[in-house]
Amino acid sequence: MSFDVPDDRKYLASHEWATTDEPTRVGISDFAQDELGDVVFVELPDEGDTITHDEAFGVVESIKAVSDLYAPVSGEVVAVNEKLRDQPELVNEDPYGDGWLLEIEPSDESEFEDLMDADEYGEQIA
Repeated sequence: MSFDVPDDRKYLASHEWATTDEPTRVGISDFAQDELGDVVFVELPDEGDTITHDEAFGVVESIKAVSDLYAPVSGEVVAVNEKLRDQPELVNEDPYGDGWLLEIEPSDESEFEDLMDADEYGEQIA
């Protein structure tokens, strides 16, 4: 099975993605949503909270598992996808679009260098 891996963002080994423009939008990959199965709940930080690179910032719960969400980069949360409170299935339906999780104002641009590009991530999930 092949998965969509857009080349306009960076990826963590734990399957979160981040855009490199500001604010940085964060979500989970097509591969991750498929592995989780039907997402039934997403717990996210509040606007104004600070998240730290490579540390858990939330939880995604599916009918199969509960998984921590890890921050691709550090920064202040400037927006949270409020639609996910009532429609967590958006993570499955459109993981790179309407299923985004949050937006952050990065505090250290150099952390993007620690992330994989689409080719590297595609090799990881192949």
